[in-house]
Amino acid sequence: MKSLSIALVACAILSTVGAADARPDTRAMTCAETQALIRSRHAAVLTTGPNTYDRFVRQYGNECDWPEIPMSIAVPTRDGPCRVYRCEEPVLGFPN
Repeated sequence: MKSLSIALVACAILSTVGAADARPDTRAMTCAETQALIRSRHAAVLTTGPNTYDRFVRQYGNECDWPEIPMSIAVPTRDGPCRVYRCEEPVLGFPN
């Protein structure tokens, strides 16, 4: 009986940890839902594919560390490619 109780507690802990680690998946959301989630959290780590994820930010805000800025990219969503922002270092093109 004691080993059954320990097994149940272990399962409960593992299921809680798994749920806490789960990231929202852009492929399961519409573009509007994805953009609203990022805006509401100011920044969010989202799954974008079977083995990919990234951190996305609002277009205007201070979620990026200097010298990075919000750069637009497309992520897959339920209703097609969706434009969102992630922090990237700008590429400055200086003439020679």
